[in-house]
Amino acid sequence: MRTDGGKGSYEWWYFDAHLDDGSTLVVVFFTKPMMEAAHSPLAPYVTVEFDRSDGTHRQWETPADPDGFHASSDGCDVTIGENSFRNTSWGDPHTFHIRVAHDDLVLDVDLVGQVPSWRPGTGYMYFGAADEHFFAWLPSVPQGAATAALTIAGATEQLAGIGYHDHNWGDMAMPKLINHWYWGRAKAGPYSIVASYITAEHTYGSTEIPIFMLARDGQIIADDVDKVRFSLQGVTTDESSGKPYAERVIYEYGDTANRYVVTYRRESTIVDTRFIDQVKGVKHLLARLARVDGAYLRFTGQVELEHFVDGESVERFADPGIWELMYFGHVDHDH
Repeated sequence: MRTDGGKGSYEWWYFDAHLDDGSTLVVVFFTKPMMEAAHSPLAPYVTVEFDRSDGTHRQWETPADPDGFHASSDGCDVTIGENSFRNTSWGDPHTFHIRVAHDDLVLDVDLVGQVPSWRPGTGYMYFGAADEHFFAWLPSVPQGAATAALTIAGATEQLAGIGYHDHNWGDMAMPKLINHWYWGRAKAGPYSIVASYITAEHTYGSTEIPIFMLARDGQIIADDVDKVRFSLQGVTTDESSGKPYAERVIYEYGDTANRYVVTYRRESTIVDTRFIDQVKGVKHLLARLARVDGAYLRFTGQVELEHFVDGESVERFADPGIWELMYFGHVDHDH
């Protein structure tokens, strides 16, 4: 744990997997709701989302009292109520076990890293003339082998696929710092990809922050953000949230002599959520008065990687992937 859980701070431990049967699984352990970090004390909860290839979506959320929360500052050992997210072997940053039990769900996940832990620079992004605030990000497992025993209403399935785990924390509610981001991770043939493009809030000049990591056969081969170019194609407006999203998200890395092009091609939107719909009663009214306009979209589709040497394509791979658009702020139509 990197924060004290107090007001102003937030922290979460994230896992996702794209499974061999075409389903996706996302598990997140939170210290508190991210939209309430500026005002909320410790309010831990766990979310699980499971999407089958036929479009069936199931979601669980299990809160716990602050007394039911524990997180070590020496390694990954997080407990929220009856649920846990921890290193399988203490001190080994590449092996994890996740357990969640809530209502009709019992879930046990094992994750074994296949790509070394990585972070963009120090992992900290600072905001303000004097670095007054920060957002930090550590992809502990950029890619790993994931297995899951999933029991829903007494019926158990054994699942396997490609997984990912990261850890995030900060000291100010993200909507005050960040306007929106695209983020995704994927496997394409022998390549592993973690890529994001963050746009800061208008207060911070709408600064664009690229993040990119490329590994081949388990070894990181590219992560120099000065060599990243980002573009969007097929931009349209989401009917529910009014946010623009792209049918194709493209990262180009390198130069004429050696260039990689990574393209996220959307096939379906599996999560489409407006933040204001997640709060009820007085909080909903206050959110409306404050013009809360955030939305979250999660996509699935094919992630393609093409490698060019001296302008000639020398290899190309494509595999299923998961990516997201987190849109905290208002849309700047001029940006």
